[in-house]
Amino acid sequence: MQGGSSGIARCIADVRAAAGSTTFLAGTLSLKEENEVHLIRFSPAESELVCDGLFYHPNEIWDLKSCPFDHRVFSTVYTSGEGYGASVWKIPELHGQSNSPPLEQLFTLDEHTGKIRCVLWWPLGKHDKLISIDDRNIFLWNIDASNKSAKVMQKGSADMLPNLRGGSWDPHDHNSIAAITDSSLHCWDLRSMKKSNAIEHAHFRDVDYNPKKQHLITTAEDEFGIRLWDLRMLKYPLKNLPGHSHWTWAVRHNPEHDQLILSAGTDSTVNLWFAKVGTDDSGPESPPGSPTREEEPLLNSYTDYEDSIYGCFRISQALLAEKMKLHVLSVVRAHNSTSLLSMLLMRLPIVPSLVLTDLPFSAQADLFVVHIIGVVELLLAILYTVLWYMELMRWPDSTACDPRTIASQ
Repeated sequence: MQGGSSGIARCIADVRAAAGSTTFLAGTLSLKEENEVHLIRFSPAESELVCDGLFYHPNEIWDLKSCPFDHRVFSTVYTSGEGYGASVWKIPELHGQSNSPPLEQLFTLDEHTGKIRCVLWWPLGKHDKLISIDDRNIFLWNIDASNKSAKVMQKGSADMLPNLRGGSWDPHDHNSIAAITDSSLHCWDLRSMKKSNAIEHAHFRDVDYNPKKQHLITTAEDEFGIRLWDLRMLKYPLKNLPGHSHWTWAVRHNPEHDQLILSAGTDSTVNLWFAKVGTDDSGPESPPGSPTREEEPLLNSYTDYEDSIYGCFRISQALLAEKMKLHVLSVVRAHNSTSLLSMLLMRLPIVPSLVLTDLPFSAQADLFVVHIIGVVELLLAILYTVLWYMELMRWPDSTACDPRTIASQ
């Protein structure tokens, strides 16, 4: 990465308000060194990551979220002495400076007495509310960034529930969130701060709402992987996607193509899934062991990591198309003619149905060209093989040109 520095990062967040570019924030978690927030941009022209800003942060960062309507505003949860704190920050104007100026702290969320887990922004459009979650409570804040103020509007208590771990804000209903505990998931109505439906007896690590379809959520779980649920029918999950050998720590939907899901875990693996479910499905998935139970395809598994992975972000449409194109190209170029034939026979019917129909026209055109190139390379290999055998048959003693005969001599 150009312009960055090395460090241990536990948090990553996509900057959704940065229209026209693929930008994200990463926060470091270091006991001995100064902690930083990195503003990172993917450059399609060079196919590399560029650090556009590096900002000092006073404490270890345990949670980081970008404001969905202002690309310069973000929130962090951090250690503060013996406790935890949460603040909202603003990135200053850079104006091409080589040394990034300090962050501007807009306000702190200072009503918490327990361990703060996360801060949630409503994901769609401008909204004057913010949510923070600690071990025992959920706070709904009214925020005013221009006046640098935040005021508690509502407070909900976990009561007899196990400790809260995090949550996700429903993009289809700004009055509803899903909050997870060590052993359950509960939906909360922010108007009354009361719990409604719940999923019990599961060890949840993360939850994410489907951005396109109402009532659908995806959970990351300790012992299984990820599961897709319909909040109206919680007896069984819609889909089970086991793909991690250890705890699954994070899960995120693609914001434009909701069938594409990223999951990450402490097995040092990131999985890309294609999980097609809809609100018109006939019902939840059958119980484990049922003969009709099917697994959804795992598009790719990224294992080139040495450490546990605790976060993943919603990849943008442009970067998705670029990554898919590069992946197909690398697959085509890495195979010889024999394995290329089997690979094309296997992938040509599948890739268009899974990828092309769900990508923008420009990405479809790119991938179509890639497949045409692969087919041409295959035909040329077959033609070369046929010509070689024809030339071989022209010799009076065909065994004289047999490579095995030459090798034995």
